[in-house]
Amino acid sequence: MDYLYYLFIAFAFLAVVLLLEGGYLTWRSSHGAGAKRIKKRLQQVSVAWKDAANAPLLKQRLLSDSPPLQKLLLKFPRMHSLDQLLLQSGMPLMVTQFLSYSAMTGIGAMAMAALLGWPFLIMLLCAAGGALIPYFFVVRAKNERLKTIEQQLPETIDLMSRALKAGHAFPGALQMAATEGVEPSASEFRLVFDEVNFGVPMQHALMNLATRVPITDLRYFVIAVLIQRESGGNLAELLDKISGLIRARLTLLGKIRVLSAEGRLSAWILSCLPFAVALVINIVNPGFLEILWTDPAGLKLVGAAMAMMIVGIYVMSRIIKIRV
Repeated sequence: MDYLYYLFIAFAFLAVVLLLEGGYLTWRSSHGAGAKRIKKRLQQVSVAWKDAANAPLLKQRLLSDSPPLQKLLLKFPRMHSLDQLLLQSGMPLMVTQFLSYSAMTGIGAMAMAALLGWPFLIMLLCAAGGALIPYFFVVRAKNERLKTIEQQLPETIDLMSRALKAGHAFPGALQMAATEGVEPSASEFRLVFDEVNFGVPMQHALMNLATRVPITDLRYFVIAVLIQRESGGNLAELLDKISGLIRARLTLLGKIRVLSAEGRLSAWILSCLPFAVALVINIVNPGFLEILWTDPAGLKLVGAAMAMMIVGIYVMSRIIKIRV
């Protein structure tokens, strides 16, 4: 009897282990790293595709995992622009997830304002500002990703040029840039190669690349390749010249950033100085600045000062921002 009891315990333990292992393998097949990578590649393929005649060739990027939410979001304007922004940022977010985070931060900011006892109008402004926090994070991630791709572009073009000189065709050079390149530029060229393999014309695939990655240097590359494919010529030599041009432009841009660093620092100091002084005065003498928001004339002075500060910040930003 004791042997049957222990045998039952052993089989029960084995059954639980196999159940957990089966559950883990099932979860990994649909949510594991490999599955997520394949799903992301399928969803990313031609987010900017706008040709309705050839659209069935490509898998459309989903706005939501829920079909009802997908249909609902498609009714709102500019949802695809928001989806393209999320794709350009490199964040693994869908539109519904982004909107959920925006709603949570907006409600959280409004709740904080309510706990502090602020007026209803200020609560609405706090809710709007809180809802914009995820958007600012996404825009920052997009700018950093595009900047990284811009820095990597000369090396990627050189890699394609060496592939062409070695005897590969242009699709083979794209494949080499996708496999041998560095992220995140390699993933973008991988999408171009996948689109070409799916039957999309090379011209449309390259135009989709220029739409997904709005970088001036990349547009030069796309236009040069398209013109060369129509008129003919030495594509490898053309890519070498484009790579040298991009490197020279990036070098000049770096010098300009160094020379304008003092102006950017001055802009930050002048913009933050009034708030820092007001904070110090409020700490040293808490009631000294109350007249600014209790007296109507004080509110007018604060509004005028804020308006002049906004104008000054805009002017300084235009002075130190030099396009190359």
